[in-house]
Amino acid sequence: MTSFPLKIVTPDGLQFDGLAEELIVRTTTGDLGIMAGHINCVAPLGMGRATIIIDGKRRYAACIGGLLSVVDGAVTLVPTTFEWAESIDAARAAASQQRAEVVLSKQDASTADIQLAQARLRRALVRQSVASYK
Repeated sequence: MTSFPLKIVTPDGLQFDGLAEELIVRTTTGDLGIMAGHINCVAPLGMGRATIIIDGKRRYAACIGGLLSVVDGAVTLVPTTFEWAESIDAARAAASQQRAEVVLSKQDASTADIQLAQARLRRALVRQSVASYK
């Protein structure tokens, strides 16, 4: 399978810089698959699982927010949060889910608190789902 250069950079630093055969990420409008020869594009990232095929092997990561860019065959992924499946602490994600659910169950929670809890809950669910691919 033909490969393309892929760089994954987060606020925490460089997560990957090498060749990949395929990249599938969740954008704000749905999943987008990238292979060698893809047309130039820019897409905002949503919240979901990233699947990357490197040297014929699938790797999974939680990929949340940010931007995807394809320019002249080079792919750059700039997510707000990116965690490889094997690095996710599933217990911590489950605890985050429980804390968010407590806030969401409160009758007197403010709109801002509810919105933050909903975002935390979505992140926790994505992280737990991706952690199952370890």
